[in-house]
Amino acid sequence: MASPNRPVHHDTAPREVPRDSPTGVDLERVIAAQVRKLRLASGLSVGDMATRIGISKAMLSKIENAQTSCSLSTLARLAAGLDVPVTSLFRGADSARDAVFVAAGHGAEIVGRGTRVGHHYELLGALRGQHKRLEPVLVTLTNASEVFPLFQHPGTELLYMLEGEMVYGHGESEYRLRPGDSLLLDGEGLHGPNELVELPIRFLAITAYPDNHQG
Repeated sequence: MASPNRPVHHDTAPREVPRDSPTGVDLERVIAAQVRKLRLASGLSVGDMATRIGISKAMLSKIENAQTSCSLSTLARLAAGLDVPVTSLFRGADSARDAVFVAAGHGAEIVGRGTRVGHHYELLGALRGQHKRLEPVLVTLTNASEVFPLFQHPGTELLYMLEGEMVYGHGESEYRLRPGDSLLLDGEGLHGPNELVELPIRFLAITAYPDNHQG
């Protein structure tokens, strides 16, 4: 239930899917899920769909329950009956999906200008290819140094405070960040900590680079 004191954002493209959705590894399950979803979207019963494409109701039921493998001709008839390209029946089975696990304290250390004054940057994982454009970093500040590096880069950055308190600058503006606070900013604007109020300070800095970014 949403809090009455918070703005509400309605997600028009829900990301939740049923727990038993196919992962893309089992081709029969992928095809089954797509055929069932497209048939229901067309308002057709199993019997109506079977009659339309010229197969038995029992066979269509087996296809939708991933109990049989479809021949190429059957796939073509299914696609024609559903009025979709054959490739639509394979959606979700196109490639493996990568994930990277980083145990606590084992992320790669990023050495930058702030390292020498007690600023520690830990990369929390990186994917390959197009997904490499997302860079999650755990930042730890332990030294009350008056030397604060500034940052400027393409893309969008999200800061999420975990511990401590600081005043963070972005362009001409300043923001006081405490645990639970977040700051979403345009990376092209000069940004960085202006004042370390309560040490140690830990926050997540997640940068989303543009598609054409060369890291």
